[in-house]
Amino acid sequence: MYPPTTSTMRIDRIEPSRRRKDRVLVFLEGGDLLRVTEQELLVFGLRPGLELPEQLLAQVEQSAKRSEMKARGARLTGSRMLSKKQVMEHLTRKGGDRELAEDTAQWLEELGAVDESAYAAAIARHYAAMGYGPGRVRQELQRRGIPQELWDDALDTLPDPGEQIDRFLSSKLRGGEADEAAKRRLTGALVRRGFSWGDIRAAWNRLGTEMSEE
Repeated sequence: MYPPTTSTMRIDRIEPSRRRKDRVLVFLEGGDLLRVTEQELLVFGLRPGLELPEQLLAQVEQSAKRSEMKARGARLTGSRMLSKKQVMEHLTRKGGDRELAEDTAQWLEELGAVDESAYAAAIARHYAAMGYGPGRVRQELQRRGIPQELWDDALDTLPDPGEQIDRFLSSKLRGGEADEAAKRRLTGALVRRGFSWGDIRAAWNRLGTEMSEE
């Protein structure tokens, strides 16, 4: 019996990409093209004339995918704060490999490019400044994929909800009194902003009026 043959592909030439500074084009004989980074050139010693067995070619391609995903992740987190969940959603949105996306999100966290604790605190500050209460902040933390064990620390930074509700009602009533319809309307608005019924009722009591639970 003859031993199984392993096909190889020879590198014809290597050129820098004209469109992407972080990409290198490796042209193979026969017309195939590999898109890699400087990392792959160094690690695998890629050069014109090198023969690439199938196994080595697969390793180069996998490494290039990993490098490309890390570059995408770095670009994502370089312009805005994101959770690890959001990073993974972006990286897998167009069919990206989930395992590579998980590795990239972990890598970004280790680098400090993803800091979910700081992100949670920033979300809390942002929505508190817009006049929203704890309930709305919890919704946003959950929607953005912040781990639940980080919620309490973020919520602890919120201003007193009673003071926020008092300012809201003062701005709407402007020293006047609210009829029942206005009370229901303003109470509904406060609930939608994420304040609890107990805090809202206490605020109405401070204004010398009661709010029915109907």
